[in-house]
Amino acid sequence: MKRLTLILLLLISTMASVSFPAAAASKHDAAGEGEDKIDPKEIIFEHLGDRYGWEVPFCHHKSIPLPIIVFGSDGLHIFSSARVAHGQVYVDGGKTFLIPAEGPNKGKVVEIVDGEEVRPFDISITKNVAALIITIIVVCLILLPLTRFYKRHGYKAPRRFLGAIEALTAFIYDGVIKSTLKDKASKFAPYLLTAFYFIFVMNLMGLMVVFPGGANLTGNIAVTLVLALLTFFVTNIFGTKHYWKDVFWPDVPLWLKFPIPIMPIIEVFGMFTKPAALTVRLFANMMGGHMIVIVLTLLIFIFAQMGMAVGGGTAVVSTLFSIFMLLIDVLVSFIQAYVFTMLSTIFISLAQENPHKEHADAEAKH
Repeated sequence: MKRLTLILLLLISTMASVSFPAAAASKHDAAGEGEDKIDPKEIIFEHLGDRYGWEVPFCHHKSIPLPIIVFGSDGLHIFSSARVAHGQVYVDGGKTFLIPAEGPNKGKVVEIVDGEEVRPFDISITKNVAALIITIIVVCLILLPLTRFYKRHGYKAPRRFLGAIEALTAFIYDGVIKSTLKDKASKFAPYLLTAFYFIFVMNLMGLMVVFPGGANLTGNIAVTLVLALLTFFVTNIFGTKHYWKDVFWPDVPLWLKFPIPIMPIIEVFGMFTKPAALTVRLFANMMGGHMIVIVLTLLIFIFAQMGMAVGGGTAVVSTLFSIFMLLIDVLVSFIQAYVFTMLSTIFISLAQENPHKEHADAEAKH
């Protein structure tokens, strides 16, 4: 019971740390107008978006600086994001850089050239980039000890945490990869298992507010698009001759592919809809879960303006629902990683079909 109470308190304080500083900032901005105002849209997209610093838990007016790397009008410039935080102007080698608080370049590093804002070529280590690096390190720390264990102890079963990782790996490999790809499972298993753990860890770290979590990676469509493109490249690069024959000259009546290539056009179009489906499915599900939790937490501050009684009642209900949604999101994090791996496996297997080999194997077995 004590552990459950401690967990609930930690979750409540964590959710409060997400929205309270942003809400307080909105109130402070509106103080000059004589009333407290909260802009839910701005708070939600500020939390879900990328930035040049990593906010400190429970103290969001401060942030952990990250390196800004830009190619300005006179070449490469590298400096800390702390130099342009809170609207500060930084001068490096006679060139002026800042992050505008409004306008078309809001939240992005710009260079002032002849009195105008110009976006330099930006390859900075932003919050999302840093989170990707951390995710890679975490995945390596999870999987490499398991490989070392097998090198030292052979096929002896590991225990505790390594045993759980082994069971999860066996569940994905035996239940999804091997059952679908059959004899070619070992060829594609390294990519598919890596994709599963990478997405799973990203999803879980996105639910954390305390550093090094809190980056909404799978809620960023650019990240999910790159993952889907990797599946697209693996599928088509290693596709068999029969797969490409079915794409450009499928087994359908001749009038469906000549003189007007109706079916080949549909097949080629289908090649690109598969990664699009992978991209949108993962992105929409994970971003939606984050938005629900943030909206439920923001209700506390919205209804607080109606009085202590209404605010207190809303705080209890919103907190309970937020905790429930966070627990659901943990399950969704696994499901989405599993679904992405399963669909990728299916797409790859469709490109590995070889009916002539299958027929020969069947006759040999008979």
